[in-house]
Amino acid sequence: MSDPFPAPVDLDLRLVQCFTVLAEQQHFGRAAEVLHTTQPSLSRQIRRLEQQVGARLLDRSTRGTRLSEAGEAFLPQAKELLRAAVGAMARTRAAAKPSSITIGYARGLIITPAVRTLREHNPAAEVHTRLLAWNDSRAALLEHRVDAVVTRLPLLTDQLRITILHDEPRVLVVSRDHRLAGKDSVTLHDVADEPIPRVRQSDPLLNAYWRLDPRPDGRPAPDGPLVEALEDKHELIAAGQAVAIGPPLDYATGLHPGLTTVPLRGIEPGQVVLATRAGDHNRLVTAFRKHAEALLAAERRDGGGSSHVE
Repeated sequence: MSDPFPAPVDLDLRLVQCFTVLAEQQHFGRAAEVLHTTQPSLSRQIRRLEQQVGARLLDRSTRGTRLSEAGEAFLPQAKELLRAAVGAMARTRAAAKPSSITIGYARGLIITPAVRTLREHNPAAEVHTRLLAWNDSRAALLEHRVDAVVTRLPLLTDQLRITILHDEPRVLVVSRDHRLAGKDSVTLHDVADEPIPRVRQSDPLLNAYWRLDPRPDGRPAPDGPLVEALEDKHELIAAGQAVAIGPPLDYATGLHPGLTTVPLRGIEPGQVVLATRAGDHNRLVTAFRKHAEALLAAERRDGGGSSHVE
């Protein structure tokens, strides 16, 4: 005998999203800005959600607002609910339109040759591209906003398939009037005491990687200012208050005219990869992986085949 259907649940996912954003921002004002609403409206939505789940999710006091014990317990479930809802819609749409793929890419990475070839070989398919924020590749894949991403390591690889395309040197990003601007190359020793900013919403793995923290000799990287966004970091560097380590290209200089880059010697290069969802057998994803390996991996350092991480 099969299990009976569960009782109907009156739970508005829009309210669940409001709660997860508030939990992430830890501030009603910032959360309201992210959600494009007002603080009073957000407060009403949270109260409605508390009525629906039957528990107080927030402790409000004169010292501020924080998650209650019930809120702490509900948060991971809320995130899973949203992921499941997004995945259900994406899989349903994919079933209705099997000849569709969205390919994401990080700023400064060229995917045109592989995308063009995919379109030429699949003229009836809908092939879309989407520029992603520097720290959004994994979430975009798992939330089914994209089906493949050309991005940079480091990246948490569980639930993903990673195909390494090529190596990419890392460079020092400085202001145009910095003492090292215009040098043929520099080493970490040249910037041993220079502060490198940290981005507040960045994954600790990314912060540690791009700050080279700890340094090869085991010492911690100088503790730089904490900024809210990548653009804030670039503004700080352009003002001569810090330096940064980044990929080559116009990733930084193209965003801010006051920046320049200097080749950085003595550290391991970064890696450009293709990331897809593990177990995704969409024929267009498989085809794009083939084209990416053939057309986007020309800069591979060892000249060998690409690597896979399941």
